[in-house]
Amino acid sequence: MSNVFAFEVTKEQRDVLLQGLRYVRSSIMLNVEDPTPEYIAERTSRLQDVTELTNLLNGLRVVEPVGVGS
Repeated sequence: MSNVFAFEVTKEQRDVLLQGLRYVRSSIMLNVEDPTPEYIAERTSRLQDVTELTNLLNGLRVVEPVGVGS
């Protein structure tokens, strides 16, 4: 079963999350292991998960922090 969380983030918070995902993606890409079919499948799956989350964050509605722009 999958849990779904809904939340709003500021542009700065979204940028921090996206920057972190870039590090996660780089870590996955730089991991050196024997290219077995199992490893390739797991690596591909992990990269797809990161890509999906990145796309989700890029589509999030960005809100202004309370008290900003007033």
